Amino acid sequence: MAAKPRFRKDTADTSASHETHPVDQTLPPFKMFTSGLQHVAAMYAGVVAPPMIVGPAVGLNARDTAFLMGASLFTAGIATLLQTIGFWKIGARLPFVNGVSFAGVTPMVAIGRERGAEGISVIFGAIIVASVLGFVLTPYFSKLVRFFPPVVTGTVITLIGVSLLPVAFNWSQGGNATADDYGSMKNIGMAGLTLLIVLVLRKVLRGFLQQIAILLGLVVGTLVAIPLNMTDFGAIKDAGLVGFPTPFHFGAPQFEVAAIISMCIVMLVCMTESTADMLALGKIVDRPADERVIEGGLRADTLGSAISPFFNGFMCSAFAQNIGLVAMTKVRSRFVVAAGGAILILLGLCPVLASVIALVPLPVLGGAGIVLFGSVAASGIQTLATAALEKGENALIVAAAVGIGLIPIAAPQFYHAFPSDLLVVLDSGISTGCVVAIVLNLAFNHWGERGTSTRLLPQARVGE
Repeated sequence: MAAKPRFRKDTADTSASHETHPVDQTLPPFKMFTSGLQHVAAMYAGVVAPPMIVGPAVGLNARDTAFLMGASLFTAGIATLLQTIGFWKIGARLPFVNGVSFAGVTPMVAIGRERGAEGISVIFGAIIVASVLGFVLTPYFSKLVRFFPPVVTGTVITLIGVSLLPVAFNWSQGGNATADDYGSMKNIGMAGLTLLIVLVLRKVLRGFLQQIAILLGLVVGTLVAIPLNMTDFGAIKDAGLVGFPTPFHFGAPQFEVAAIISMCIVMLVCMTESTADMLALGKIVDRPADERVIEGGLRADTLGSAISPFFNGFMCSAFAQNIGLVAMTKVRSRFVVAAGGAILILLGLCPVLASVIALVPLPVLGGAGIVLFGSVAASGIQTLATAALEKGENALIVAAAVGIGLIPIAAPQFYHAFPSDLLVVLDSGISTGCVVAIVLNLAFNHWGERGTSTRLLPQARVGE
């Protein structure tokens, strides 16, 4: 009789050890679709914004710019599937969304303006070379994970959230600083109402409905905006039913050294930010991103970026705003995000569907974005709470890194006198803050006699 309880206990332990991690679990089809759609809604504006800026800058008309937007959605879907599903040693296999990187907008605009009509082909050629180089460097770059203890990861995660908040504020004001109603009480009031709707839904709803509170908030906010004439239905009328992004629609890629060097710098910035994002997401989903995960994720980033120009898309990297969505909803399944990737591909192939998503007014998206991006910053603060800030100079490391990382946010023109090539790095508060945190952590906690006593402290180990 005594053996039976032990047998059942052992059996229970064995089954528990084989329990599927939430990251690898699937949801019922309807929940999978709606949760994936919520990720798409959160990232849509960020995906289409770069082509909306680069297209006119290189001389493309409205029709070709719209084509670029569809291509960006399509390639973002491919890159997201590479990250979430993956194959071989490619993919972080985390609920990780990929899309067009904002880091490349400034240099791509500069390349396009200098070269006129051929600018878009030169941009695509530079992206292909930079992406292939990034793919080759991935095994070496991923080893940097050892330099990301909690004092560094917490700082970077906090900076990711804080850096995204100005995007939400801009959306809340209307998104277009040249518009007459930019910053109007109407726009900000709609953003505030959407924020309130999301908070109320999170409070009163339970179960799955609570998990998709952001999506429901966007729907309700959009419905409220319709009678206020804040939605534009013109895009639906002009959109076609089918629109496959023809390979090399703008001609064969061209390869110029100056443009390639510029995009290689952008690639390094994207790899740095993606590494930080994977570390942040790994903590949120309780599956710490080790060197192998980082390597797979960076391979997916660079491979997705290399494929993207063939379908007229730009460089892809992690979308931090979706990390906030995972943190808020607690839905950790990578297959949910994979469903979002499939939706992105469908939107790229069907402009009518893409235009429906575009009906969400930016102030509505901005109100929801405040919660999403603030959730990322909160996760960073939570990580810093485990970083033993009372020991050594850890508090000083955080103070300096956050302070320098906030410069591009608080004072956008701070580096205006610096060479444009340096601005690719300096204008990214995430990258500069990350570099400062890593260097100061090495200086105070690893180099010299003081470092030898703290080198093996638990808070200085990644993943603990």
